[in-house]
Amino acid sequence: MRDDRPVQKVVPMLSYEDPAAAIDFLSRAFGFHERTRLVGEDGRIGHAELTLGDALIMLANPHPGYVSPRRLREESDAARRSYDVPWVVDGVLVYVDDVDANFAQARDAGATILSEPMDVPPAGIRHYRAEDPEGHRWMIAALL
Repeated sequence: MRDDRPVQKVVPMLSYEDPAAAIDFLSRAFGFHERTRLVGEDGRIGHAELTLGDALIMLANPHPGYVSPRRLREESDAARRSYDVPWVVDGVLVYVDDVDANFAQARDAGATILSEPMDVPPAGIRHYRAEDPEGHRWMIAALL
């Protein structure tokens, strides 16, 4: 069945150990809105869609043995070393209207703050970096 929603050219697809908790966190911290949630007979969320304005991300729990980036870092020195920087490693860039308001919202929701809001004139953006409870990294930016 075809619908009239525009097709986004690139859609981030993220895995979570606890997608229900991730949906709640991403909504509180970054302002996403849940659009779709498909729960399997086993109770796992096999597919969910969140929107922020006209942007879309998808998330799920792919299988019971999935390990989040945070847990992987706890179990692997190599993974931990890969994240020993405040940069967004295999993360998502999200554009918002007001970086400072979004930063306060994310901080208040319990996001791990990797960098405070800062202007990056050569890139023409203001951004901050944060990590969600399962260790996925997010760069939240606005155009200057």
